[in-house]
Order: sequence, then C-alpha cells, then structure tokens
Amino acid sequence: LLTLCQLPVSVFPAAADPVTTAPGSLERGTWCNEHMLHERLDIIEEKVIKTVEHLESEVKSLLNIISETTLNIPTVPGTPLIDVFDGQY
Repeated sequence: LLTLCQLPVSVFPAAADPVTTAPGSLERGTWCNEHMLHERLDIIEEKVIKTVEHLESEVKSLLNIISETTLNIPTVPGTPLIDVFDGQY
C-alpha cells in the first residue's frame, strides 16, 4: 500500500504548493507524521463513536429490563412504592 508520505515531493506540482521542499526534507517528514497522526486519530474517533453507541444501546436495554422488573414486583398492601429512577433514597 503506497501512501502520500511515500511519494517523492517532485510528484506534486510546484504551482500547487508555493513552498517547495527538497526530497527527504524534514518538512515533508513532518507532514507525513501529521498525516499519519490524523489518520490514527480518525480511526480512534470512529472506534470511540461506535463504542459509545454500543454502550448507549446496552444502557437503554438495561433500563428497560429494570423498568419491566420493577413493574412486575408484587407489592404488599400498605407499603410505599419506590421509584428507582427518581434518584432519592
């Protein structure tokens, strides 16, 4: 797999890039490092988004199970009902 970082600088026309650099210069290396870093960050961002979506789905599922379970608990007459979602104990 050939990435832009592996291409020689002379492939890019000078008119498109007013700052020309010599092949193998530090400036091109810096660009490549930044480019690779951005690619990795994009991959990490995508994984984080998918993980958050998965966790949201799991939390919703667990809340539904809790809600269904609390509705099916038999209550003894005269005992106060407790809302597990109100946050007060």
